[in-house]
Amino acid sequence: MVDSDPILVLIGFVLLMAGGEGVVQGAVQIAYRLRVPPLLVGFTIVAIGTSLPELAVAIEAVSQEQPEIAVGGVLGSNVANVMLVLGTACMLGSGDEAGSGIRRDAIAVILATVLLTAFVYNRSIPVEGGAFMLILLLSYYAYAYLSSKGKADVEEPEETWLPDNILLAVFATIAGGVMIWQGAIFLLDGAIGLADTYNIDEEIVGLTLVALGTSLPELAVTLISALRNQGGVAVGNVLGSNVMNILGILGIASLIGGGIDIAEEFAGRDIWVVILTSGLVAAMLLDDREIGPRVGATMVTGYFAYMAFLYLG
Repeated sequence: MVDSDPILVLIGFVLLMAGGEGVVQGAVQIAYRLRVPPLLVGFTIVAIGTSLPELAVAIEAVSQEQPEIAVGGVLGSNVANVMLVLGTACMLGSGDEAGSGIRRDAIAVILATVLLTAFVYNRSIPVEGGAFMLILLLSYYAYAYLSSKGKADVEEPEETWLPDNILLAVFATIAGGVMIWQGAIFLLDGAIGLADTYNIDEEIVGLTLVALGTSLPELAVTLISALRNQGGVAVGNVLGSNVMNILGILGIASLIGGGIDIAEEFAGRDIWVVILTSGLVAAMLLDDREIGPRVGATMVTGYFAYMAFLYLG
């Protein structure tokens, strides 16, 4: 009899990628038609679009009373975003374009990570904490919009496969969202099945398999941005996604689940990996230091070493 769990995981990956592409392309077209500044698109609409897989998996995990996968998915996704996604972009030479908007996002990442650390050591995110996180996220977006408004002209999106039609853009966004939700269900069911079959802790599954799968849209968008020499978009998408992952996804999951219990294991190695990776990159961007190809290669190598350690350790 063929084990269906790997097939479910594979189908989930494909749907997450295709759905993320539809949401991002549709959102960018909508933003252009509504005359929203491109800088705002980079760290809000695109970041939210690429974070939908994490949100779908987190809500599905909470609904199935699997909070370890929800929390592990966010922690692992933030590490993957920085080490794998941003590292890959830097290998392509896109780590040297940190503008004022990027520095603002870097500060937001640091503050969001500090708040997440407090909740991890508290062993839970209460409903009140989730509401507070969402208020912070909305305040951050409002501040980002006001600070960027009028500083850049709205440019037509480049090399999009969507026609310049607002109705098609809306349809692509909605269809992409549906694919993302269904992909998250397949991915989660397959990941839980694999964990049971091979006796793997659910925290490890969340930190690795689920996190990597939900980071694929960020990787696709960042690679496209890097290849188009849009380094600011590439870096901004990663930082914006990390802020969304912490404040938005865990905040919403906490409200839906009536609070989230956080396993003690996350308070050790895993949260410190998030702190070190996000904090180091944010500090470099705040100091206007270039993250060159060599540093990017080191980040990618470090990520795969971390994955190997989780499974072999």
